[in-house]
This record gives sequence, C-alpha cells and structure tokens, in this order.
Amino acid sequence: MKSNDVKNKGKKDKKNIKNKKGKKKIVAKIFLILLIAIIAAGIYFVYKVQQNGGGAQGIVATMLGTDMTKKKDMPKINVLLLGASQNLTDTIMVASYDPNSQTASLMSIPRDTFVGKSKSRATASDKINSLYQYGPERTLKAVNDITGLDIKYYLAVDTKALRELVDAIGGVTFNVPIDMKYTDTSQKLYIDLKAGEQVLDGNKAEQVVRFRHNDDGSSYPVSYGDNDLGRMKTQRDFLIAVAKQTLKPSNILKLTELVDIAKNNVTTNLEFDVIKDYIPHMVEFSTENITTGALPGTPEKCNGVWLFIRDKTESQKLIDQLFLSNYAEVEDSSTTEEEEIAETEKVEYTTTQKEENEKVTVKIINGSGSDDKAKKLAKELKEDGFTLEDTQDSSTVIKTVIINRNDITNEMMERLKSSVGRGSITVGNKSEKVDVTILLGQDYK
Repeated sequence: MKSNDVKNKGKKDKKNIKNKKGKKKIVAKIFLILLIAIIAAGIYFVYKVQQNGGGAQGIVATMLGTDMTKKKDMPKINVLLLGASQNLTDTIMVASYDPNSQTASLMSIPRDTFVGKSKSRATASDKINSLYQYGPERTLKAVNDITGLDIKYYLAVDTKALRELVDAIGGVTFNVPIDMKYTDTSQKLYIDLKAGEQVLDGNKAEQVVRFRHNDDGSSYPVSYGDNDLGRMKTQRDFLIAVAKQTLKPSNILKLTELVDIAKNNVTTNLEFDVIKDYIPHMVEFSTENITTGALPGTPEKCNGVWLFIRDKTESQKLIDQLFLSNYAEVEDSSTTEEEEIAETEKVEYTTTQKEENEKVTVKIINGSGSDDKAKKLAKELKEDGFTLEDTQDSSTVIKTVIINRNDITNEMMERLKSSVGRGSITVGNKSEKVDVTILLGQDYK
C-alpha cells in the first residue's frame, strides 16, 4: 500500500471516529433534552394534581384537564338512562347527581307505563318502552312530561356496552336475589344463575338485569316485587354495584378504556365537555348516598292491553323527594295541584312584619334556568325583610317548591309564598343553616 493511501485511510478513520463521536454527542443532547422535558412535565403534572386536591381526585381532574375549583359553580345534573335491546327499552331510569352535596338519586320508570291519550283505545304502542324505536328523544320527552323535570340529557346503553363495561372493570360483585332460569331463543337470551353473592362477568351481568321471570312462570317474591317491579329493583341495585366497582382506585386508571367503550356502544347527547368536570368528584362519591325509588302506580288492563298507570299524586311526592328536594326528604305537601299553579297576590308588609321576616333564613336553589329570575327573587325577598343565604344553581325544574326546614309557622310560610308569587309548600328535613329552601322553577315570572 502506498504511503499516500495509508495517509488517506488514516484521515478517513479519524474522520469516521470524529463523526461517530459527534453523532453520539447529538444523541446524548437529544436524550438529555427529552429527559429534562419528561421531568419538567412530571413536575408540572404533580403540581397540577396537588392544585386539584391531590389523591385520585387530583389525578383524574388533571388527566381530564379540568379544575376542581369549579365545583361550587356546578349544578346538579339529571340524566335519563336507557337500557336498549331490539329497539325497545327494558330499563328506563332517571339519574341525578349533585357534586356539592355528593348525593345521587335513581328512579325507575316501568317499561309498560301508559303514555297514550285514551286508555279505552290503548294499544301496545302506548307503552313508554315502545317510543325508543322512534329515537331516544321521544322517550326523553315522555319522561319529562311524566316527571316535570326538564331533563336535557339521555344515555342509551345497549347490551354489548354493558358486557364490555363489566368485563373492563374486572366484573361486579353482586348478590343475585333468586335462582334465575329463562330461555328466549328469539332474543338469543339464555339466563341461568344461582342465587347468592358472586362476581358477575359481562355475560352474567346482562342476564341479571334482563331477568323478569323463570321458564316455569315463577318470579321474584311479592315482598321483593315480582316481575317488572322486581327487575327494576334488581337493575337499580346492580347499577349501584357497578358504580361502586367502577369508582375503585384500580379502575380509575382505566378511564380511557371506559370512555372508548362508551363512545363505541352508547348513544347519547351528553357531550364529554359537559360531564368531564363531574367525573373527578365522582371518584370520592360514596354509593351509600344514593336514594332510589320506582314510579308509583298499578297495572291495569285497558282495551285488552296490560299497562302501568302511574299514581300522579304519589309520583309527584316521590319526584319531589328524589330530585326536586334532593337536599332533604319531603314529608308532606300542604297545597293542591291547582294551588301550585296559581299565583298569589303580592302583599306589602308593615315594618313590624318585616322585622319578623328577618328572623327567617332563606336559601334559593335556582332551577329556573335563569340567573335574572334568581336575582329578581333574591331582591324581592330582601325587600320583604327575609334573611338570605347564598343562591345555589340546580338542574332546571318546572315547578317552584318552598321547603319548610325548621318548623316555621304556616303564617310565615304563606308570607314567603306571597313574596315568591307561586309554589307548593312542603316539609323537609331539619337544617342548621337555613329555615326555608326555595327551589325556584321555570314557572317563576
């Protein structure tokens, strides 16, 4: 090899070595920058978690990009839950969650509930569960007509979504109330479960919520609530068990997977931007704070069709208890339906009466959907001498309810009703902070 070739080869080797060292330095710099970025992002994430209260709540809030300080501005949310199968709804529930009081309510509506105009000309299409074939909006409207709650959101879950959700959270521990044995080949439904506490996978979960009666015609015992009543009770209990399992810390990290299941298998008008602020508060929710019930009424055969006819008076009491007065149980009502609608005449109080009014502390729960209405009422109550606590927002309700919490005299309650101009007077649980709660409805002018 010539000396020049040797020299050139040596130069090339040195150049290659230099290039390799240069590349290694570049890689090291990139790695260092990435490491610093990751550490910085981690520090910022921890900082945001702590800002959001720390713990599981803080982690979830930070993951979702929401702010835990929003809680005080968040109203109670009402949602219609539908269990859909073959264009019908075996499960119809109204669900409510209040992040401030950390309470929730569930009310079942029987699938055979009559929603037609004439019982004498009733057909199977007059049952509420038949409306879903025309779209969930039709069912939502019917439920709002029944309850007067002005629910804005619906969430329809098909059986595939239920199976996948239960499997994703590791199954659900549930006490199956009775032996269940039923086959319906037309629906590809095969139910075979033994009574007792057990972990249900997705397939068994579907069986337990769809069970109504056995092949031999036997069903739940009367004390539990046979057929549809029993099924609704089981569905409510199972939903509570699902909530308890989902809220376990081990499942919080599966949030993305659960959201994907919902996106692929759930029909809803509830935007994620609406619900995301509620999710972190649900992490700390205790299922012991859920109150439940079923729409009161009786089965009746009309024009050859079995229908469920709701008891309007008892239904309104239950709706008041679970949703309108979710801050306390309602015990009684002192006004008729006609009196609820009628406006009362405005009374001008004397100085002495205003001094008496000042001793009554009132809180306004704004369910009217209008800040201006709440401000107007607050102004009028102050002018009449009443002492006001801070106003709190709620989901919209149609009718105004005035809740007596501390044995305020009937005369004083009538004064309040006069100041409001309308509303039904009810009695609620005792309160140390306020004497009267006014749930302001859309009927307020």
